[in-house]
Amino acid sequence: MDATILVVDDEAPILALLRYNLDKAGYRVVEATDGQEALTLIREQSPDLVVLDWMLPSISGIEVCRQVRRDSELRNLPIIMLTARGEEQDRVRGLEVGADDYIPKPFSPAELLARIRAVLRRIRPALSEEALSYADLHMDLAAHRVSRAGKPIHLGPREFDMLRFLMEHPGRVFSREQLLDSVWGNDIFVEPRTVDVHIGRLRKALNIAESKDLIRTVRSAGYALDAA
Repeated sequence: MDATILVVDDEAPILALLRYNLDKAGYRVVEATDGQEALTLIREQSPDLVVLDWMLPSISGIEVCRQVRRDSELRNLPIIMLTARGEEQDRVRGLEVGADDYIPKPFSPAELLARIRAVLRRIRPALSEEALSYADLHMDLAAHRVSRAGKPIHLGPREFDMLRFLMEHPGRVFSREQLLDSVWGNDIFVEPRTVDVHIGRLRKALNIAESKDLIRTVRSAGYALDAA
């Protein structure tokens, strides 16, 4: 699955450079130009990684990183700091507040892409594999097959896509709106309650032979794949 990268920078030329290179590398790109917009898009778009500038209007990149790490639902989101501040003490500060990597400006697009791939492999290995596993669930992405405890599970296309998304983000709670944007796409209008219907179908298919329900419903919040 192509990862979604949120790039946050208030300099238009830097955003254009990042978008061009990330698009070319096959990533889905979302853009923000200030810290407050970044926090909003992190919750709405559920990116797989954030490339975050240090110096931003409204809320600094350091504060964005700090707030993300304090949020139990977001704290595992990979963040690469991108900034003109190249002193060692600034790099240390960025890493101390929770950044996964740090790249000073001016930067090489090739190096940035290599750092992004390395962070994603380390933190979200599911994005670079052809199979996903969680508890006793197994999903073969190449063959488009799902099994639980070795028994085949038959899913419709939408339920397959939804399960895939949840397996790529185990334990994290997603609202109906976030699932709609991530599974259906934000260019398609679908009623939020449609998610409930497909979650019900997915539950029915997965809960074979009185197996434990792996989909957790969080009242007023959404759904998560959660064996606990």
